[in-house]
Amino acid sequence: MAANPAKPIIEVLKQIVSKPYTMEYPENRESLTDNYRGVEKLDMKTCISCSACARICPNSTITMVDVDTDKGAKVMPEINIERCLFCGLCEEVCPPKCLVLTKSYDFERYDRREFVKRPEELD
Repeated sequence: MAANPAKPIIEVLKQIVSKPYTMEYPENRESLTDNYRGVEKLDMKTCISCSACARICPNSTITMVDVDTDKGAKVMPEINIERCLFCGLCEEVCPPKCLVLTKSYDFERYDRREFVKRPEELD
């Protein structure tokens, strides 16, 4: 069966007259599947500073940093979202389940340093 040589031209013309998808993003968000993994969220009150999330991370995305809390200084995870693979291992290994992956995918930034999220910024 011979291919229609006009088909690619017709497809290009359709794309030229259609609205661009990226211009609709803030108003029209895409639906997410149940198993989607987005930006991490940390419950600082239940974190026990075990460092299990930092040890299991295959991409060294999580580092433990000192944080002043109402109960004194603790070590908690700081996450570099730019390096994160969203594999979910940190969520699985967390004993109190205080570190979870959310459905949020709004993490575009103008400055690369803003991808590093301190524990206070992960809620």
